[in-house]
Amino acid sequence: MKPVRLARIAADAEVLRWRAFGTRTLTRVVCALVALIFVVGALTIAHIAAWFALRIEAGLAYYWAALILGGLDLIVALILLSIASRSTPSRVEREALEVRQRAIAGLTTTLSLAQLALPMLRVANTARRRAVRR
Repeated sequence: MKPVRLARIAADAEVLRWRAFGTRTLTRVVCALVALIFVVGALTIAHIAAWFALRIEAGLAYYWAALILGGLDLIVALILLSIASRSTPSRVEREALEVRQRAIAGLTTTLSLAQLALPMLRVANTARRRAVRR
């Protein structure tokens, strides 16, 4: 393959990989924000119910009820943080990265400065000629 074509394939694969990454990240953020609204409402109701259950049913003091609820909140938060940190790249991202790496590997084995510079010089020369004509 020609070096310029390999460079273009590598660039296209990288653009595809970043688009897939951006889409995945945006989806995760939107879902997390919507879920956060529901979590706040559910936790508010659950805390009120738990507080009354601990105070009335169990007969605990205010401090013990607060410690128990705080400890449970911490455990739930740690579980949710561990789940959120396990996001892996999608199949599209992995394949685009592989295509880019293959194209770059092929580019570095066949690329010389003259091969890459020649098409660029042709484009620059054409642009210069057009500028002179105007």
